[in-house]
Amino acid sequence: MSDTPRRPLRIANSSGFYGDRDTAAREMVDGGPIDVLTGDYLAELTMLILWKARQKDPSAGYARTVLGQLEPVLGSCLDRGIKIVNNAGGLNPAGLAEELAALAERLGLHPKIAYVTGDDLLPRLAELAASGELLANTDTGQPLREAPGEPVTANAYLGGWGIAAALEAGADIVVCPRVTDASLVVGPAAWWHGWNRHDFDQLAGAVVAGHVIECGPQATGGNYSFFAEVADRRYPGFPVAEVSFDGSSVITKHPGTGGLVSVGTVTAQLLYEIAGPAYLNPDVTAHFDTIRVEQAGADRVLLSGTRGSPPPATAKVAVNFQGGYRNTMTLVLTGLDIEEKADWAVQELFGILGGRDQFAQTDVRLLRFDRPDAPTNEQATAHLRITVKDPDPRKVGRHFSNATMELALGGYPGFHTTTPPTAESAYGVYWPALVPAGEVPHAVVLSDGTRIGVPAVTGPYPAGGQPAGRQAEPRWQPDGELIRVPLGRVCGARSGDKGGNANVGFWTREASAYPWLAEYLTVARLRELLPEAEGLPVQRYELPNLNALNFVVVGLLGEGVASATRPDPQAKGLGEYLRSRLVEVPAAFVTDNR
Repeated sequence: MSDTPRRPLRIANSSGFYGDRDTAAREMVDGGPIDVLTGDYLAELTMLILWKARQKDPSAGYARTVLGQLEPVLGSCLDRGIKIVNNAGGLNPAGLAEELAALAERLGLHPKIAYVTGDDLLPRLAELAASGELLANTDTGQPLREAPGEPVTANAYLGGWGIAAALEAGADIVVCPRVTDASLVVGPAAWWHGWNRHDFDQLAGAVVAGHVIECGPQATGGNYSFFAEVADRRYPGFPVAEVSFDGSSVITKHPGTGGLVSVGTVTAQLLYEIAGPAYLNPDVTAHFDTIRVEQAGADRVLLSGTRGSPPPATAKVAVNFQGGYRNTMTLVLTGLDIEEKADWAVQELFGILGGRDQFAQTDVRLLRFDRPDAPTNEQATAHLRITVKDPDPRKVGRHFSNATMELALGGYPGFHTTTPPTAESAYGVYWPALVPAGEVPHAVVLSDGTRIGVPAVTGPYPAGGQPAGRQAEPRWQPDGELIRVPLGRVCGARSGDKGGNANVGFWTREASAYPWLAEYLTVARLRELLPEAEGLPVQRYELPNLNALNFVVVGLLGEGVASATRPDPQAKGLGEYLRSRLVEVPAAFVTDNR
């Protein structure tokens, strides 16, 4: 690590997913001083979407929207020395680098563009298997050789050192493939502050900052449980992380923008899509149970104290398969005898189709929105959602959806559907796996074709650096009246997907309520509140420094978002559902604040 501290590096996010706000880049560049403009475009599902695009056009495979987002700000970034770092390269970072170069030429600009490569393991799967690597599914333990079909993508998650090398070589723009979301902050921070690969505490702090800003306005008031706290209801300003020499950071947003940056909004994002407190990244293991979160001013939250330890010996690989074909039809049921009408519809429809066993998979869900003596027609309706899957597109295409229409005059009273008959669509299957970290070196390619090798992050590591074990937290002692209220009157929640698993984190605004939450919300209690979790493994983790608990429900989303039949396939509403469940809560912890 450099001996001379530099000022904090101001890293701004301008995209939380492929398809995010198209004006965000301009707003971040024009809205205040920044040093680095990042954008996160990739998720497990996105890689499959980019693969499909590449089947139609071999020159595709990257997030095309980034070109329109960067066109109005490219000149300003070069004039002001703002570095551009994103993972919009997807499956074709070289192709995006070429497109950016062509865009710059049309604008009369001459940036130095670099791209990172080395994440694509698809051509190496046979080689890895021959060397004894099973690439077993980390959720099921099933080896890749038993997977349902041939992989179409296989990408390792890269760290931030390739980004740092590109910036050190003078790049103005760094295009990345499947780097971790946090690497978009780790790489620039490591370059700016001169960190080395063993500065684990500093790197861990950057991982935390990167995790907070990766999803854009989710850190500045978006998707926030206690949204009544957000006085400015304009679209939230995207977040900025001011990363300091010691790895601490301040999360903020540009002045005059909507939303809110508070301990609550930042805590919510810290709990998003994580598992245990030891948060694994290719460059470091960041220990989330060591983070201190403090309000440091209006719309400024300080993250400090994060401890880091060596990264895992393995690298995560996201494998995608083309799973087959699917179709869904939703039948509307109205008024009386909803369940009897649903049973009749299912029996009649599959009788027309020749039985449920004609399909590889079927999923039937009765979604009850109806109420007795409903004041409007709409409030008297329920939905019968029927999904079929099969390798044969003909079975699940119009053959299936047209059959539903045969119930129109010969089925239950009041029949209608939410859509006309639809064709089949292909779906994907997500397969998380691990390979030895040493198998994933990567490289940086500069504008002039120069290639810079970036060795994989492996040991040996220096002694020490392990976070001290925390002391047991005091437990809640029953005291006072209990009242039955929604869980959300005491705690917030943030939920999301990690492949086929769903995570939901809960936190209390008041530290005094946390011992009750930790005592009350056990795995058994969560199963009571979430009947869908019956028979599924549930992992529970405590983060007392955040007044928080995190749960992972393994397999709730099946084989990943692309194949999930659950109406909320990414579990985005799971936390809010659980906050609505009625529980016995100490009256002292319940307020009217929402």
